[in-house]
Amino acid sequence: MFKVGIITASDKGSIGAREDKSGEIISEIVESKGYIVTKKIILPDEEQDIYNEIINMADNLKVDLILTTGGTGFSQRDVTPEATVRACNRMANGIAEAIRYYSLSITPRAMLSRGVSGIRNKTLIINLPGSPKAVKESLDYILESVHHGLEILIGKSQDCAR
Repeated sequence: MFKVGIITASDKGSIGAREDKSGEIISEIVESKGYIVTKKIILPDEEQDIYNEIINMADNLKVDLILTTGGTGFSQRDVTPEATVRACNRMANGIAEAIRYYSLSITPRAMLSRGVSGIRNKTLIINLPGSPKAVKESLDYILESVHHGLEILIGKSQDCAR
């Protein structure tokens, strides 16, 4: 099964001042689908720290999927998309667009998400929202298609995306 890395971007969470509910929800959902969580970490909203961990998970731990939560809004400290774009060789814009599209049917504030998705070598990286509710809704919506995309990315499927 696929190996997953989970990064929570949260200044307060990284110092223990806030409980990480979103990262836990991601872990529960992907493990219930048979994925293996290789590493889960909470980092401050620092672009270089997030970038370094994406590189570590993709290049050293060789995870198939990195799911980030938090740091995708308009705050000056929200830098997860910038770290993700720097780490990617290719973008996979449709995933982030699908998350926003679905989320807009729930709340008009979904338009404020700056989350991105892309590929670093054979690792798919997806920025998820920071709220536990939005994380669950997003994963429930995208995970089946993401699974198929991962099969294509690592060479388990000969299908091509349309």
